[in-house]
This record gives sequence, structure tokens and C-alpha cells, in this order.
Amino acid sequence: MRVVCFRYLWTLVMACLIAPLVRSEQTNVLFIAIDDLNTRLGCYGYTHIISPHIDKLAAEGVRFDRAYCQYPSCGPSRTSVLTGLRPQTTGMINNRMSFRQLAPDVVTLPQLFKQQGYFTARVGKIFHQRVPMDIGMSGADDPWSWHTVVNPRGRDRDDEDQLTDYTPQLGLPDSMSYLKAEGEDAEQTDGKVADEAIRLLKENKDRSFFIAAGFYRPHLPYIAPKSYFDLYDFEDTELPALPANYRDSVPAAALSSTPDWPNFYTTEEQARECILAYDACVSFVDEQVGRLLAALDDLGLRENTLVVLWGDHGYHLGEHGLWRKNSLYEESARAPLIMRGPSISASTSGTEAIVEFVDIYPTIADLARLDPPNELEGVSLRPLLENPDLEWERPAFTQTLFVDVPGYSVRTKQWRFVEWGIKGEAGIELYDQQLDPREMHNLAASEEHAAVIVSLKEMINRNWPNRL
Repeated sequence: MRVVCFRYLWTLVMACLIAPLVRSEQTNVLFIAIDDLNTRLGCYGYTHIISPHIDKLAAEGVRFDRAYCQYPSCGPSRTSVLTGLRPQTTGMINNRMSFRQLAPDVVTLPQLFKQQGYFTARVGKIFHQRVPMDIGMSGADDPWSWHTVVNPRGRDRDDEDQLTDYTPQLGLPDSMSYLKAEGEDAEQTDGKVADEAIRLLKENKDRSFFIAAGFYRPHLPYIAPKSYFDLYDFEDTELPALPANYRDSVPAAALSSTPDWPNFYTTEEQARECILAYDACVSFVDEQVGRLLAALDDLGLRENTLVVLWGDHGYHLGEHGLWRKNSLYEESARAPLIMRGPSISASTSGTEAIVEFVDIYPTIADLARLDPPNELEGVSLRPLLENPDLEWERPAFTQTLFVDVPGYSVRTKQWRFVEWGIKGEAGIELYDQQLDPREMHNLAASEEHAAVIVSLKEMINRNWPNRL
């Protein structure tokens, strides 16, 4: 009996000694999603934006300079990232849909980690939530993905009656409105998101985890403490200019995401105030990201934690006379994507390879040495993380449906081509990214580029073979 007990105790002791070593070999994931964050960051070349923590993360890992969402709207884009499937596969093409009803058997990215014994938790907005109405609630969350969920709610929800609103004709989630908030960061919802995510990091530092922190700003309404507004000078805040008769040079559908065109009929001064408010929210969220990254260091988790930071899609601030998202221009389709962690080479210059958000799932699974579902439609970006200068010849596909006209876009190194309507009957667009990165000169009617258009049309047809 003593021998049996001794062997039992010895096995128990060895298990306790070995278990932490096994855990340390696994890659944790800190998954940071930022609502409506475009590439308006210091590390993406906007030197006037104060985003030191995200900039530092980019310098310590790899910044993807040409990362594109599959759908420039919160619900479809997040579904694509978290399922590794394109919108035409899941059928998720607007914020009112539920991907679990459309694709009930899909294994989401956090669900994969949960199945492999990781602790998985969500704080804030990861799957779709209506902002600001769902703040403090789960919204269209996926319960199968998480062990724990936290839905913080800050004073920003209570202070919405103090907003300066320049578009009363729009609903609150879409209104060009802002508030220079009283109080401290910790009183705001995003301050609480950081607090709760840090708490979960501390409580689970000795086990393998996938912890997702979803920040709500800079989504409208633009709310941040006053101190962040003070970082920017209104006189230096510019509204993008439009050439004369610009609207006549593009299909009507291309500008349909801002029906009160341009800029929802706001004045130049009002639009500039909202741009400054957006920038203030970016700096506010950057500070919260910095707190998360500092917590990783303080807890000794940096070396075995993959950090993935992304904005769910791009965002217009007056370019093309547009506001918010849902267009197929560069500002709407392109969004930030940054990764830092084990096996990732630091690259201060980033990579200009064309990548898609559908690639995020297989990349994270690859870096964590997990076998993802076979049906994933993206590819692992590990080769680019190991060598950011690697030749990479893949296009990016983005689609949208705003009002009644669907749009389909392909982005290559040199070109963006867009078809509006079933087969382009509502108009087409072609832009030379090397000569016209702001996409202001539509070349679709140019005979000189007829062969290019044929080639790009074939790409769109292959990616959406079943579109009506």
C-alpha cells in the first residue's frame, strides 16, 4: 500500500512539475479587434496621429500594409475573420444576419482553441454587436466559442444625450456626432474592456489561453475623454478635396454608402470637427492597447503570446465625399493588421504583400500549431511573417451590398477593379494603384486598358462564380 501511495504521490508531483513546462511550449493568443479602425495610424504613415503603442507593436512584429477585409461592414467582416470563410460561402452579407443560422456547423477560430484545451474568453466586441446599442450586452455573439464573456458598459452610454450631432436625420450608430467626455479613461467602456482583459490575463497566466479584447471606438458616436481631443489642432485637420464634377466620373453605386452626398451634407467645418474626433478616439484606444501590452510584459507572457491586432474594415473620413464604410474604395476595404509573437521576425518596414482577412484564421492556427478545419478559404501568412519581403502573388477580393446594388472588387498590386450589379451593368471602375493610389481617376472607359479589364473580370468571375 505504501508503495502504491508513494507512486501515486510521485506521479502527482511530476505532473505538477511538468504541466507548466508543457503549457509554456504552447502559444497563447491575445486577439485585439478595434471597431471601425482604418489605417490612420502613425505606423501606417499618418505621422500626425498619436498612436505610440500600436506603432511600437508594429515595429516589434509585422505590419501588413495591404490587408483587405472581405466585406466592409462589421458583421460580415468579423464573421469572415472568425470562420475563415468568405461571405459568399457563409451567406453572411449584412449585420442583421446570424452566421450560426447560416452555417451552424462551422468551427470558429476561438472555438478551435477551446476544443484544443485552451481557455477562451471574450471582452467587448468580437462577433458583431450593434454600437452603441449593444454595449453592455452580448449582441450577436457565439456562445460556443467562449468559456467566459464580459460585456463592459461605461459612462459613454449614459452621456449620449450630451453629443454634438450634425446629422440628426441619421440613427445614432451612423450619426456624425462626438463628445469630449468628462472623467477618466477607466469610466469609458473601452477603459473597462482593457481592465477586464488585463484581469483575465492575470487570472489565466499559468494556462494556455485565447483572450479576445474588442474595443468599441472609434465607431460612431465618437466619444473619448477631453484630453485626447486636446492632442489635435483643428486648424491642422483637413477634409479631403474633391475635383470638380467628380460624381459624374464614377458609377452611382460607388457613392451609395453615403446617400446624402457628400459627407451627409455637413459643412466643411463640421466634417473637420468629426475627423478630429475620430483621431481623438484612435489615440484613446491606442492608450488602452498599450495597457494590454504592458500587462503581457508585467506577467512574463510576451515570449509565448501571439498578439494579433486588426480593425474590422476600413473607414472613410471624407475621401470621395464618403463617410464610414460599405464602399469598395481603398479607404473602406483596407484595414490595419499587425502580428507579433513567436516565430515572427520584427520588421519596421512591414510587408506590402496583398493579403486578406480570411487569411487570419489559418495563420493563427498555423502559428499555434493547431490543425484548422479543411474548408478554410484563406492561407497561412507564416511565410510573410518569417520573411516580410517575400514575393507574394495573391489578389484580394471584397464585396458589398448597400441599398440594392451588389459590388465586387479585386485588388492586385497594380490594380483595383470593381463591378457594380450582376455583371457590371450598374457600372465598372478601374484604378491604377501605382499612379493613382487615391483612386480618383476611373480608367474603366479607356481602350488602352481593355485587356487589363478582361483579365480582372476573369478573376472576379472565378471568385464569385455563382453570383446572379
